[in-house]
Amino acid sequence: MGRVIIFYNVNNYERYVNIMAENKAKVGGKYLEYKGKPLVREGDTICYGDMEDKCILILEIMSHKKTPDGDMPDKILIQVVDPKNQANIMRQGSKDGLYEAFNLGLIWLEHELKKNG
Repeated sequence: MGRVIIFYNVNNYERYVNIMAENKAKVGGKYLEYKGKPLVREGDTICYGDMEDKCILILEIMSHKKTPDGDMPDKILIQVVDPKNQANIMRQGSKDGLYEAFNLGLIWLEHELKKNG
């Protein structure tokens, strides 16, 4: 496991950083929020957290599986990163299913915010 994956699609991360920086005052009315923090999805990238915090959560949908209801996210890459330096990955892992990945990512994010806060 000597290889580190930073992002499946860096352009989505950079776009998120720019949107959040430009629209900080509009976050409440423009983006979905969960527990008071922005939750943004573009393509297969989901970003959760406040860009002013020490870290944010990034979920990359790596694969989908077919179900009778349509395509569902399957393999998810979970990363807790510094929003100002995407190469600074504080925690990284993967999980099957978006629900499980998001729950684990929230735990990691909360832990890192308390540790670095």
